Amino acid sequence: MTPAALLRLRLENHGLDRAAFRKPEDVVAWFGAVQAQDYLGALWAIGLRTRGAVESTVEAAETRRAIVRQWPMRGTLHFVAAADAKWITRLLAPRVIARNAARISREVDVDPRVVGRCRDIVMRALEGGRRLEREQLYAALEARRVRTAKSRGLHILGWLAQEGTLCLAGRSGKQHTFALLDEWIPDCRELDREHALAELATRYFRSHGPATLHDFVWWTGLTVKDAQAAIDGAQGLLERIETGGAAYWWVPRRARRQPPGDGPVVKLLPAFDEFTVAYENRALLLAPAHAKRVVSAQLLNPVIVIDGVVAGAWRRTLAAGGVRIAPRWFGRPDKAVRDGWDIAATEYRRFLAPSRLLKKCSPALFQRRLRKA
Repeated sequence: MTPAALLRLRLENHGLDRAAFRKPEDVVAWFGAVQAQDYLGALWAIGLRTRGAVESTVEAAETRRAIVRQWPMRGTLHFVAAADAKWITRLLAPRVIARNAARISREVDVDPRVVGRCRDIVMRALEGGRRLEREQLYAALEARRVRTAKSRGLHILGWLAQEGTLCLAGRSGKQHTFALLDEWIPDCRELDREHALAELATRYFRSHGPATLHDFVWWTGLTVKDAQAAIDGAQGLLERIETGGAAYWWVPRRARRQPPGDGPVVKLLPAFDEFTVAYENRALLLAPAHAKRVVSAQLLNPVIVIDGVVAGAWRRTLAAGGVRIAPRWFGRPDKAVRDGWDIAATEYRRFLAPSRLLKKCSPALFQRRLRKA
């Protein structure tokens, strides 16, 4: 399999060749988890893959508890489907806690004894379905003589979230709130470790594949041994392919034919999109001509992707007349790419600022109407 063919499969499996999902929760469940420490970027990552979605569509899924923002793996915020919040967190987060425990104890004097005391305080503050902002929880802790300054409070809340006591519970105005996970989402699935590993491998390789074992290790934070056990547990669904001297895994699906005459697939990805962040080796994402002057970390910024290859960066600025979106190309784009850019930028404007007149039309028609407005 050539790199171009592999990237084409990834585009399809990521839902980037077309908006393949009906609801935001369908996107999140498909992936298993969607990285979300950049909140607004994560809304776009989900909206980009959801048919007809606008920003409020994705936030509404969080408000109605279909998706939840949590720290399930790598110590990083992700959106997960409500039904998956517990089993994914319980499978992956304990290793993060164990790996960071000595450092957190040394730096901010937070250890299991401190967390146990804080757990009681926080649970009493939130029980009964209450949602509180971070500063309100800090106030509850400070009232019981628990210091929260200098990131100590953040480490306490993070630990409680990773152990499955807390979750983020949507916004109150502009502020994010916390709730008790068991109260916020009482109907989570429970999976034993063996089935959880197999389920996670299936989710990852069907949505991110073709990908390697070490890509899966990077994404999950599992040990190589556990990651291999996860792949072995999902063997009935996974197919192995060899390319460039490496083994890749994926879940085969019926190929979709691109309609004749279609131009390149141009997409504006947010920072930390799953298409760029979820792989240990990101070399495939860059054309050889750009590989020497673009480092891997730059791919985690908002980027422009053409047929799966990162071809530039982009940034938005909010102006009186609307949203201004500016590209920074790695190389000079041709007319087909510029046309694709125009449509992709219009999709993003549509996601941010829909109107009754324009929100149901196609991106190309929206672009024409927008120019006339």
